[in-house]
Amino acid sequence: MTGKRTLAETEFDVQYMKKYGSLMAQGNGYLGMRAANEEAYTEQTRGLYIAGIYNKAGAGEASDLVNLPDLAGMRIKIDGTVFSLLDGEICYYRRQLDLSGGELRRQILWKNREGARFHLLFQRFVSKADLHVLASKVTITSLDKDAEVEVASGIDAQQTNFGRQHLAERAVRVFDEEVMMGSYETGESGHRIAAAAIFRCDKRAVRSFTAKNRQLLQTVKLKIEDGKPYEFEKISALYTSLDRDLEGQEPEEACVLKGREAAKAGYKALFAASSAEWQAFWQRKQVKIASRDPFDQFALDFALYHLEIMAPSHDERFSVGAKGLTGEGYKGHVFWDSEIFILPFHLFTEPETARKLLRYRYLKLEGAKGKAAQNGYEGALFPWESAFSGREETPEFAAINIRTGERQRVASPLAEHHIAADIAYATVQYYEATTDEAFMKKEGLALLKETARFWISRATDEGGRLSLKDVIGPDEYTEHVDNNAFTNHMAHYNVKQALRFMAQFGEEEEAFKRRAEDFLDRLYLPEADREGLIPQDDTFLSLPEIDLAKYKEHQGSQGILLDYSRKEVNDMQILKQADVVMLLYLFPDLVPPETALRNLEYYEYRTIHDSSLSKAIHAIVAVRCGQAESAYRFFQEACEIDLGPDPNSSDEGLHSAALGALWLVTVFGFANIRAGGGVLSLAPKLPEQWTELAFPLVYRGRRLELVLSHEKLSFTKLSGPSMRISVSGEEFLLEDRLEITTVQLEGK
Repeated sequence: MTGKRTLAETEFDVQYMKKYGSLMAQGNGYLGMRAANEEAYTEQTRGLYIAGIYNKAGAGEASDLVNLPDLAGMRIKIDGTVFSLLDGEICYYRRQLDLSGGELRRQILWKNREGARFHLLFQRFVSKADLHVLASKVTITSLDKDAEVEVASGIDAQQTNFGRQHLAERAVRVFDEEVMMGSYETGESGHRIAAAAIFRCDKRAVRSFTAKNRQLLQTVKLKIEDGKPYEFEKISALYTSLDRDLEGQEPEEACVLKGREAAKAGYKALFAASSAEWQAFWQRKQVKIASRDPFDQFALDFALYHLEIMAPSHDERFSVGAKGLTGEGYKGHVFWDSEIFILPFHLFTEPETARKLLRYRYLKLEGAKGKAAQNGYEGALFPWESAFSGREETPEFAAINIRTGERQRVASPLAEHHIAADIAYATVQYYEATTDEAFMKKEGLALLKETARFWISRATDEGGRLSLKDVIGPDEYTEHVDNNAFTNHMAHYNVKQALRFMAQFGEEEEAFKRRAEDFLDRLYLPEADREGLIPQDDTFLSLPEIDLAKYKEHQGSQGILLDYSRKEVNDMQILKQADVVMLLYLFPDLVPPETALRNLEYYEYRTIHDSSLSKAIHAIVAVRCGQAESAYRFFQEACEIDLGPDPNSSDEGLHSAALGALWLVTVFGFANIRAGGGVLSLAPKLPEQWTELAFPLVYRGRRLELVLSHEKLSFTKLSGPSMRISVSGEEFLLEDRLEITTVQLEGK
């Protein structure tokens, strides 16, 4: 399945079509394209998405990340027979995504019913050098005879979001018998999308155009000679009315001009420019692992590739959805995942991208204030699911019970309020890693103050003690509980940091200060009991237990909901993911290591890991608790959330946060990096299976390279002033290069 920075599919299997459509997706942060095959199959899902293009299909519905007109599909006929891998014989098949340069290649040796053999090579990429460009090419070689080939492709607006159509066709045109252009508009949000496509092929080909049933197609016919390869290139360009680089043009005009310009360059030159950008990315950001199992390195490469193509680093009005731009799962919405699981990778490799992800929240602050007010609170309560508008986008109801006809109301937007503190936490982490005072004085302080106001207004006075009642923590198998440990500690941190930065930047609000200090003094913070356990909430430790062994064997399937209702699950010690473990990850000094280990073991035993976020966080806490073997096991299991053998694991898109979490495990777990107070500290605990770990890091204006092994650690400062580094509690001055052996550390 995997090779050196290459993801490969070596046999054609329809049951894996949707999975590989997600795994091999391509993009550049502006647009994302699923890896559907060029020819049509009912089992595959085509998908082309642009960051920020959302629409509601009907009144009262949540916004969808719109599935845009398809530009990848082709209908190929050879001697009058439509090419399909479900017909004839497959003599050879290999499809691979080269993560190094972002190109998807598929090679096929196909024999038709008459026994004639044909070699087909499909190639395509989404440009990293020009956000608006994508290109594809098919090379066809007849191996036994002269043949007639017909290739039809263009702009196909028949695509839907699970059957819901979001686009109205405004115009379709052909310019100069060369450029196909389609213009569309979303029905509710009013976004315009324009696409242009141009064919390049042998001049002897006979061309024709058709526009019918929401498809604008060009068909080229050509007689090909035995043994001679023939290339058909298709160059496409996309613009929307949201684009800031239109330079006064309309999207339709811009895409036609861009298409013409790109077509003149051709596939080879366009790919060379894109590939060069990818090479620069890998030089700046690759994590290198010397492991007994090469899968570890591949999984990290895979994660970083997708973290890069899902990040809309070109525009702060957008953020990263739960599936990135690889599918329509969760309707393309943005969750707390973006701040807690995805932002750190960018913060420590390309801080400007992290700044933009936080600016996305700042720009949605008025919507968050509106949600708080609607629910009777002060300050800002961010939507559980966000899109372009800044309003709450969580669907009101979950799946229907087909036996009763009833729909279950989704509780998250009503009670899963920790997202407000998650955003505050990420804001502080950004400042600690960058000391960006301009951001903190304006955007950062506004985010901290308004979320702090929310928590203060949400607290309930219970005989002098403040409680946070009726909440849902990250563990969504325990709903509507009081004093969730994760939520209470995060809220306390949120308010404390708001006061800290108000004082730092001279903001005097005495009334707010008095309320905030009172909140901090009286908020109940769940602490370890006599047995060393931090109660997840007021009732969890008193709930009955059941044997979870069979459900842990099928993690991620939510199979327990087939045997128990959600209410029954809610009333037992059953965890989708462990809130206390998540808390210990974010606050590594909250309790002593032995107490952390006690909680890790207790809660893991009761955790099914049905959340894709769970395994990686358990790995990090296990590392810090000295449980290297279980940490490595958790890490590898986290790697398999998308890359594992389950053919349906990624049907509707990849698990963006789980990919971000792999970087977290490596850098915050095994390297055990901590960044705060101006000192970069680490206490590495590499797995036995790894002999070396190397990665880049950006911290407070310095660009660093770290190489860690079991015997020594080396630090190279590529740019920026000298700095202090703490290794296993001992401080060192890093000027240009520093090498420390484990013997030195033990000696001290």
